[in-house]
Amino acid sequence: MSAKKKSSPVRMWAMILLITGLGIAFYKSEFLGIPTTPEAQAEVWTIQARISFKGTGGPAKLSFSVPYKTPGFLKLDEDFISSRFGLTTETERDNQVANWAVRRARGDQLLYYRLSVARSEYPIEWSIKPRFPEVPQYEEPYGQAIRAILDDVRQASADVESYTRELLAQLNTQQPNENVELIRKRATNQEEWVREIINVLKGVKIPAREIWGMTVQDARNNVQLTPLLQVHNGKRWITYHPTSGAQGIPDDYLVWSVGQNPLVQLEGGTDLKVEFSIVKSYQELIEVARKGTYQLDSMFARISLLALPVEDQNVFRLLLMVPLGAVLMVFLRTVVGISTFGTFMPILIAIAFRETQLVLGLVMFTVIVSIGLMIRFYLERLMLLLVPRLASILIIVVLLMLVISFITNGMGAERFLSIALFPMVILAMTIERMSIVWEENGAGTAMKEGFGSLVVACMGYLVMTNEYLMYIMFVFPEMLLVLLGISLMMGRYTGYRLTELVRFKDMAKYK
Repeated sequence: MSAKKKSSPVRMWAMILLITGLGIAFYKSEFLGIPTTPEAQAEVWTIQARISFKGTGGPAKLSFSVPYKTPGFLKLDEDFISSRFGLTTETERDNQVANWAVRRARGDQLLYYRLSVARSEYPIEWSIKPRFPEVPQYEEPYGQAIRAILDDVRQASADVESYTRELLAQLNTQQPNENVELIRKRATNQEEWVREIINVLKGVKIPAREIWGMTVQDARNNVQLTPLLQVHNGKRWITYHPTSGAQGIPDDYLVWSVGQNPLVQLEGGTDLKVEFSIVKSYQELIEVARKGTYQLDSMFARISLLALPVEDQNVFRLLLMVPLGAVLMVFLRTVVGISTFGTFMPILIAIAFRETQLVLGLVMFTVIVSIGLMIRFYLERLMLLLVPRLASILIIVVLLMLVISFITNGMGAERFLSIALFPMVILAMTIERMSIVWEENGAGTAMKEGFGSLVVACMGYLVMTNEYLMYIMFVFPEMLLVLLGISLMMGRYTGYRLTELVRFKDMAKYK
């Protein structure tokens, strides 16, 4: 079997891993809204409804419509604030109602409802297909005017959408005829105007309803709910502005309730008043996206590392960077051709550099290895067996750490105490390996591999402490599949290393 055929499964698995990892990351970023940068911020609006009334001394019950389905917005937090009132919520199709009740309510009573929302592209499904309305018995001459308008609209439309657009255009024209004028006189505000349009649409059995909402912008008080028109085309609800005829829900319009049900109902009280206010703030986009995946019941919300306890998150923030450093080391050894002591020793040293910082870590690593190497050469003269010799080197490494810690503590340099976090066994093995290479291949080879190990450790430190890469690996752990695919691809690399190109550059003259 040729080498090309042998490499085919490797390439296949590498491509599968790369496509899977990048595909999951793309889905989480584009469809779930998870940001690819750690500093990304999202605008968050907090809407407060202040409900006040005067109790009459007996039982009091209050029902208040609260947002349920909010297209274009994601519900982050929802709070019901009351002192002595009991609270229940009930949901019916596209509406949700909060019910407060108390046994005795006397004097001024105050209830609050608070909702935090952020912009969202998550799809919202409205209720099931409604029934066709019955054609009402219009009173005359109102009925005659409606029928005349409907006939004109029918000639200039082809379906429910075009019919509604044409109807709104005629009803809101700047030069109305007598039929439109008659209908306009029946409405004195936008709420009545929407209901007149719904009543007209019943004449051709088009299901229609009103939705109530508010425009969310910067901080405002005394915000008012305004209605929009919705019609059903047999498949979905379509929203229109009742006066401009613009189709779709505006980007800054937060749907509060659907239908003609009253916003608030009170029993056992008087002087009912509802006041809305809005304030805008900013929140980390990653937190907003995480809550969005929970509301969508996405599988990626259940397996997200952000759902772990904080202590476990900190552990994985470090562990997930080790594979990234390992792939970097594979590239430097396989493609670049840097020689090191051991396979993963430089990456473990790079992890220790995270605590000591790079410059200090290099100094302490060089000092300990140099002193340990001199002691190792002396132990060689004692003709010790391998295992006792390694144990002796390990003990010497610990003693060196203690001595350095005592000296630096007396000097007031507390940062030097973090040298104790160096992997002692790795240091001992490094000293042993360097001494063997020194004896077998000479001091030049030993110094070359030692220098290569430090170069890889430094580069690994820079990669593994990069805040952006740490964020990507933690939020998109599926990138481990991408690293695995890259590692498999480099495992079949048979070309020249970059150091070999420099080494054999003189041979190019004889081609």
